[in-house]
Amino acid sequence: MSFLRKLLGLGGASEAQPIATRTMDYRGYVIRATPFKERDRFQVCGAIGRQIDGVMKEQTFIRADSSPSIDDAVEMTFLKARQIIDLGGGDLPA
Repeated sequence: MSFLRKLLGLGGASEAQPIATRTMDYRGYVIRATPFKERDRFQVCGAIGRQIDGVMKEQTFIRADSSPSIDDAVEMTFLKARQIIDLGGGDLPA
């Protein structure tokens, strides 16, 4: 059955597992890049977090952007996260 699911593109949660996790600090936030493989490309995905009263609060995001390279996907994730922070953060932990 799993062969049929993969053939039809219904791979489930195993395909959405992060390939790599890298972090960077930016303006008091911690950006965690967690791109995952979607077919033959890497999806831009990550989390933006901040320590508040000793507890790490985090907001995740997934973008429509993707790349054939894992390193490019990580860099795009960092770029998108910095844009989110610079534009006011929206629902980010304050």
